[in-house]
This record gives sequence, structure tokens and C-alpha cells, in this order.
Amino acid sequence: MTALIKPLLGVVLGAQFALAAASPAAPPAALPHTWKPVAIVGGGFVDGIAFHPGVPGLAYARTDMGGAYRRDSATGPWQPLLDHLPLADVNLMGVESLAVDPHDPDALYLACGTYTAPTVPNGAVLHSRDRGRSWQRTDLPFKLGGNEGGRGNGERLAVDPNDGRVLYLGSRFAGLWRSTDRAASWQRVGSFPDAAWRRDASDGPPPSWGGSDGKATINFLLFDPRSGTRGQPSRTIYAGVSVIGRPSLWRSQDAGATWLPLPGGPAAHRPMRAALASDGQLYIAYASEPGPHRMKDGSVWRLDPHTATWADITPARPAAIDPFGYATIAVDPGHPQRLLASTAGRSRGDELFRSTDGGATWQPLFTTARFDASAAPYVADTHLHWLYDVKINPADPDHAIFTTGYGGWETRNLRAADRGQPTTWRVMSRGIEETVALALHSPTQGVPLVTAIGDYSGFVHTDLDRPAAGNPKPPFFGNTHDVTGAALAPEVIVRIGHARDGGKKNLGYSLDGGTTWREPASLPPGQLPGDGFIAVSADGRAWVWSPRGRAPHVTHDRGDTWQAVQGLPAGTRVVADPVNPARFHAMALFDGQLFASTDAGLSFSARPLTLPDGPVTRSATGSHNHSSRGDDRGGQDRLYAAPGREGELWLAGFHGLYRQRAGDGQRFERLPGVSEIHAFGFGRAAPGAADPALYLVGTVSGRYGLFRSTDAAAHWQRINDDAHQWGLILQITGDPKVFGRVYVGTHGRGVLYGDPRPPSAAGITDRPNRP
Repeated sequence: MTALIKPLLGVVLGAQFALAAASPAAPPAALPHTWKPVAIVGGGFVDGIAFHPGVPGLAYARTDMGGAYRRDSATGPWQPLLDHLPLADVNLMGVESLAVDPHDPDALYLACGTYTAPTVPNGAVLHSRDRGRSWQRTDLPFKLGGNEGGRGNGERLAVDPNDGRVLYLGSRFAGLWRSTDRAASWQRVGSFPDAAWRRDASDGPPPSWGGSDGKATINFLLFDPRSGTRGQPSRTIYAGVSVIGRPSLWRSQDAGATWLPLPGGPAAHRPMRAALASDGQLYIAYASEPGPHRMKDGSVWRLDPHTATWADITPARPAAIDPFGYATIAVDPGHPQRLLASTAGRSRGDELFRSTDGGATWQPLFTTARFDASAAPYVADTHLHWLYDVKINPADPDHAIFTTGYGGWETRNLRAADRGQPTTWRVMSRGIEETVALALHSPTQGVPLVTAIGDYSGFVHTDLDRPAAGNPKPPFFGNTHDVTGAALAPEVIVRIGHARDGGKKNLGYSLDGGTTWREPASLPPGQLPGDGFIAVSADGRAWVWSPRGRAPHVTHDRGDTWQAVQGLPAGTRVVADPVNPARFHAMALFDGQLFASTDAGLSFSARPLTLPDGPVTRSATGSHNHSSRGDDRGGQDRLYAAPGREGELWLAGFHGLYRQRAGDGQRFERLPGVSEIHAFGFGRAAPGAADPALYLVGTVSGRYGLFRSTDAAAHWQRINDDAHQWGLILQITGDPKVFGRVYVGTHGRGVLYGDPRPPSAAGITDRPNRP
């Protein structure tokens, strides 16, 4: 992802299951669904790429929080490899590093672990013998930081090209580790000096965000294949360490038995990535910060290991008015003098430099390059940034890929630059979906879906299988926090978010079902953030905006004027009654209060919230967005209004599900079987059914999964399987226009939509991908 939307998970999600209510005797039946991504394409930080040198077209990509992907042909889509990970293993969705065995096309290794906080589980190495279709898992005795600072560095995981049994893994604060049995077990390399990687005062203060990125981590490992023979470990290994003011490049010449620093290199910057050319020359990109945040300085160097001679080959010097670093360096595997180097953190957009003489001279590519964003039109609104990995295809010197904070780009005419002609770049991310869905809105008529996406202005999805034409604007949001619409006037859609590029209008609305967008004439008084919640009355005339921690306001004239809502605590989420335009509902769960408005949101009256099993107490907050009651951006601990029914409310508590029928004396009943909820929503009723379909992410009858009920929670069916779990799910909702269709918003795997499989296909199972 490109901004700070991703949380530091404070506790292990899925490890805390509330005691179940009285459960049905039988477990939920299985209802197989076919799952597809809602096409956005990219959307998050792809921070590593690996071509397999022995199989043309075979490549892998890692992401900071959305798993890993495989590409089976040079022009095909990327296939997700970690969708099987359940909520309990969400920390493994962040891939710290990846490695392939150059002599075994089926071997793949992933070092997984998203965060290094004390309460987060340790990392693990997932190893596959069938290109990621199935996995074995080896837990590590330390943590990894796939979504922390320095995550674009690498690769920290490497396979010995002469002996595929041997792997090395550089950790963030546990030293260097080695496996001699293809990742089945790991041992610490005690010969690698602690002084080489332990944090030192000269390393400077850690940045304000990014977890372990201020620590002296081992950033990359490289084997010299010429230093050994097949079947025997390579003797020469390089290790780069993220330190400044002291040696940062270390080498072993006896297969890891001893290590010595290589003197003479730059000490003012940290090594980021390195490439070993086929002629033995070592190229290293340096920067002042681990990244991917802003840089102050950087450089590119070449080391001749035979003569221990260093050469500064920096393509362009950063300046005080234009500070930046260098993120990566790539060598054409077949032509050791052909290089690519990328800048990091340039305010006007990063640059990719090309050299054909080993770095003696360089030319910038992007000043004349042509960019085709048709595969993901929204990226045209985002400048080139976070180019933390660049690779040249070993099977095609004209094919190169670079990664970005929203996916990546590739060219098929790289050598055109050597002839003085422009290169052409296209979005390479088809199949990669790495967004965070903060809200989903499926209107009662019109487009299938409108999404509120972290780091982006959201999307109006007119075709679920094709990317939207671009971000909706005005206004142009950096984060879209909520989106909803009017049940009886579906052409009215309202969204809130953080305006980009100095904009101050943190609300936008559409009066034509999302085709065009407008900004309001005014906003409520005060500097309101673009977060919180928005509610729209059934007729679309009244909008209630509840910014997080701020007083709610209401407008009846599309934002020309605003009034402070009376009787409602700050930050309280409001939901509109789907039938009566004058009615709104709200809840303060932990204060035991229910609120109602009958004057289109101008004022609310309070009454006690009485649950049959007693009051709900607030749990201690973990970190950022998480407590022991789940991620606070999810759909739990919220009030929902049943579609098509005035006054019927559902309370999706983290610990269980409740219903208040219209005219039932304001009494909630607890529904049996549901013991935990992470997301909840309604969908179109089944043919002949009296109640809307219910969709739920959580635990039913003791089993975690995605569930549907068509009889008001009397019975549930599990609609996903073990191959489709996607780590953490924040949102779920059905489509009010199509019975059975359901939308799922994940934390890092984008938005999925599912349809029930026809009976003839019910026995078909997608690839298992289970460890």
C-alpha cells in the first residue's frame, strides 16, 4: 500500500473466540461459491519480483500485506498463492522476502510475517515443491516485518545456486540464519558478527512510523555461483546490512564459516539492494533511509571483488532542493554491462536510469517513455513512486519490470533506449489485487458496487471484471473512509475521505448513480477529518456525517448548509432507516444506549440499549486499529437497518448477533449459533423468502468462515472454503439486485465477489493451496 492505512495488529486476530451462544446441533452446511476479484488491478505495494532463470515466463511477486503471486507466462495474469491463509494466520500475509532455486523450477520459498510488534506471532518460511500450489510451513523463532520500513529492500532470503538444500535468511533483529534441508529447519549463523547488525547509536533515531525500520536489519544476501560446483555449497556469500557510519557489506569466502567486512565502500548511506553480474562485478544501490518513506540522499556503487576496488557510478546526484535516494540496481543476466537503477523518494516522481557500459554513463528513461495505463486507469492519477525492485527478464533482454506502491509497470522494448528511442511501459499488475476495503455499497439499482478504498479515491464498478475508468472525483481522495447511498433514491451516493493535493472538501456526492461527482458548497464548521461515517436518508435528502471523535452534523440541502446534530455523542455511527426518510438510528454499544431520530437527523433521543445477555464492556485497545474485539474498521460492534423494513434493527456484536423486530418493544433477541462477528451485511432475499439474506464473517457453530442465512439466522450455510480465506476480512455485503451475489472486502487482498456454484459444479474445488 502507498500510505499509512495499514495497521500494526496488536494481538493475534482469530485467536480470541467468544463463548458461543446456544448453538445448533449441526454445523453449517456448505454452499460452494465461485470467487472472483472485483477488478481494480494492483492497488498496493508490490515490493519484490523474481524471474525464474530456467523457465521463460515464470515469475513471482511479493507484496507487503497482500500475499504473493505467480505468473506462468510473460503476458499472463498473476495468480494469488496465499488465499488459503485463515484469520489466525493473517500475520503471514505480509511477505518479507521470496526466493527461487535456479535449478529447480518447482521450488519456491517465502519468508512471511507482517509485523514485529511484541504481541504479533513470529514469522514463518513457507516452502513449496509445486510452484506455490501447496505449501509446507516452518515456523521461525523471530518476527519478520513484511509491512514495516525497509520492506522494499532485499532479497533477505536466498537459495544457494550450487546446492539447493542451502538457504540463508537475513532477519531484522535476530541475525543471520541458515537452512541445510530446503527450509525444513533453520539455525542461527553464529559466525556472522553481532556487531555487524545490532543497532548502533550512529544508525540514528528510528523513523516515526514503520516498526523495525530504524533497526540495523540484514537487507540482502547474494551467492556467487562461480564460487562453487553443483552439489556443493557456494563458498562466496555477500550480506548487506542497513547501517550507516560503519561497514555495511560483509562477505564470506568459506561457505558461511567466517565473515569479514569489505572496506572502502560508502558509509554515509544504507545498502538497499544489490545485483551480482555474470562477470563477478557487484552493484549496490544506497539510500539515507530504509524506505519507502522520504529520502535525503543516496548513491549507486560498483565493487570489483577481485581487486577490492570501489567505484561511485551514481546516475544523478540528489540535491538539497530535490532530495532522493536509490532503491535498487538490476543487471541484465545475459549482458553484465547493461544496468537499470531506480531513484527513491523524488518529490516530482521517481526515475529509472539505463546504462550499457557498467555504469560509466547513464540515461534517464522516463523523460521520453510512453505509459499505457489502460489496464488500470486509476494509476494515471498517481505519480511514479516506490520503485523498490527492478528486474530484467533473463529470457528476454527487452522485457523489464519495476514495482510501485500501486503494483508495477513493464516494458517489452527496453533496448529501444539503447538506440535513442522511447521505451513503452504498461501496467503489469493484472491479477494482483492488494487494496484495503473500508466500505462497500451496492445500490438498490444501478451499478453493481461502489467501494471505499484505503489509499485511493474509491471506485465505481460498472463492470466487476474490468477496472473502473478511474478514480471518482471531485474531490480526489487519498483515502476513502465510507460510502453509502439512498435506499429509495439509489442515484444518490455520498462518500467521505481525505482530500488530496491540498483539497479541503472531504465529502463528495453523485446524483446519477456514480457517473459524475460533485463537491458540496460547504462543510461543517471546524477542520473536520475525512474519516468517520456517513449516512443518507432513504430519499437521499438528509446526510448525517459523524467524523471520528467529532460532533456529528447533518445537511438537508446537499451541503449548502450544515447543522450540529442534537443528542448524539461525538463520533457516533448513524444508519438510515431504509423505508422512512425521517428516521435514523444510532448506537453507543459500550455505553448501553440506543438513539433514534424522527426529524431527518436534526436531533436524536436516547433510550437504554438492553441486551438479553447483559451489557457489553469496552475492551482494552491494542494498537492503531485493533483491540480484542477485532479491527475497528471491520463490521463488528455495529448497528444495521434491515432493508425494506421500517424500524427493524440488527446488532452485529463482536461476540454475537442480535435482532430487534419493528414494533417489538425495543427489545433485542440474541440469535443462536453465532459466537463471533468480523463483518456483516444484507443481500437480496431468496426467491419466495420473507427475510433478506444475511451475510456474516465470523464463527458459527464453532467454525470460522463466511456464512449466509436466508431465514433470519435460523440456519446458516458456509459460502467459502479453506482455499478462499484471504486472511483478514473487514467488510461483507450482498447485492440487493442479485440474489446470492456477495461482496467481500479484505485487508490487502482487494475486493472479491462470489456467486453460488451451479449444482453440477458443486463438487469442483479450486486449487487447495493449504500448508
